[in-house]
Amino acid sequence: MGEVRIIGGLWKRTRIPVADRPGLRPTPDRVRETLFNWLGQDLTGWTCVDVFAGTGALGLEAASRGAARVHLVESDRAQVAQIRALQQRLSATALEVTCGDGLQVLARLPAACVDLVFLDPPFDANLFDKALVASALVLKPDGWLYLEAPTAWDDAALQPLGYGVTRHLKAGAVHAHLIKRLTA
Repeated sequence: MGEVRIIGGLWKRTRIPVADRPGLRPTPDRVRETLFNWLGQDLTGWTCVDVFAGTGALGLEAASRGAARVHLVESDRAQVAQIRALQQRLSATALEVTCGDGLQVLARLPAACVDLVFLDPPFDANLFDKALVASALVLKPDGWLYLEAPTAWDDAALQPLGYGVTRHLKAGAVHAHLIKRLTA
């Protein structure tokens, strides 16, 4: 079993265990550090959804930096149990952890209610288009979308949704994107 750690905020340096499970790829520390440098270190008052939470590292990082509400959704019961144990250990009251289908949870959220959506679906599940469409519906007009994918997404691919890439990073086999609504 490996581990990643929370990079900043209230729970800085907290270790998150990473089980050896097929398809589980926690966002590396360096990528999360870059992402939160792009977003800013203080997410006070933000509402976030981590749609394919895995270890919960992205959502925990947001809560550690002051997000008011972070909804983590994961379909693997063992991963959910691990996230809930960490939530309890940290007394992380801003976290809501759901075992289920991330796309179904997004579909139940009110329109334009989320400041930041984390999308890191299993790379072989062919969920990117569906997840992007569902996320576009729940994001606030000035909201952010973080996407991890095995290939780079560009403005042409996101333009039909009204979004464009503001930042991009390639780390190993992963492309990390920070996406924002295009302005007219």
